[in-house]
Amino acid sequence: MRELPVSVVVPTLGRPSLIACVRSLADCRPLPAEVLVLVQGGAHELAAAAARQGPAGTRVVADDGRGVSSNRNHGLRLAAHPVIAVTDDDCTVEPDWIAAAHALAGAHPAAVLTGRVLPVGDAARVPSCKVDTDPHDFTGELEPGALYPNNMVLPRDEVLALGGFDERFGPCEAAEDGDFAYRWLRAGRTLRYEPALVVHHHDWRTDDQLAHLYRNYSRGLGALYGKHLRAGDRHMIRFMLRDARTALGMLKLRLLRRPVPADWRRGLPSGLPGGVVFGLRHLGPRSPWSVTPPERPPGAAPQVRPRSPA
Repeated sequence: MRELPVSVVVPTLGRPSLIACVRSLADCRPLPAEVLVLVQGGAHELAAAAARQGPAGTRVVADDGRGVSSNRNHGLRLAAHPVIAVTDDDCTVEPDWIAAAHALAGAHPAAVLTGRVLPVGDAARVPSCKVDTDPHDFTGELEPGALYPNNMVLPRDEVLALGGFDERFGPCEAAEDGDFAYRWLRAGRTLRYEPALVVHHHDWRTDDQLAHLYRNYSRGLGALYGKHLRAGDRHMIRFMLRDARTALGMLKLRLLRRPVPADWRRGLPSGLPGGVVFGLRHLGPRSPWSVTPPERPPGAAPQVRPRSPA
């Protein structure tokens, strides 16, 4: 069966939905040449069961780090192919996802690509969705929310050269993707939204789980602002003021006992302030690398480091 030289990285903590995710990769035509299931925690038996449902090139890799940033970085370092497609274990992909990833990566080499994330189930209860049908080039825009990490195609070497995903966001459990997108765009790199890339994000969380997730989203976003503010980036002030106004609006709705919209912004009042403090205290610019950069062959020119510290 035909394969394309694309490595797929699937981070997981052991959600049962992983099996459906990997099975959807086996339904792709053409198939990916490689699928890496990156496991944290004690979910190795489930991951092994899922791998048996996947394409022939599926393997399970243990990751002793903390957080999805560690999973993604580990997958990037181990991938056999320079084009990396990434999704999450609560998503399923369209049968043409690998074909679209390969074609778009060829058309836009060295670009980060992201695409549509369609809700399955109650759309109001499915976070991190994107349904726009028009492509958009974010290059030159400083927009942390441009990247949807459950549907992205990454140029392996360029991403690692920029430092990959900052693993210090692990305690926040969120916003490492926004931090990476911001650093990537600030470095003048290309990030494109391409609706031809389609995955489906499934509804499975309880009300309490959604509330916890939204607090983490907001805490992670605050950590992003604190990190770059500490590094002297004044753009963060604009982002913080924007989200502070939204947080006040959410508090007003609660005080008036009106329904609060079922989206991530409901977590801003409780999560954002603490996240900013965390970023200011713990995410200082110790080094522009958040992961070990790839080795250069002897005699190669030194790599250019990003303008924004990791």
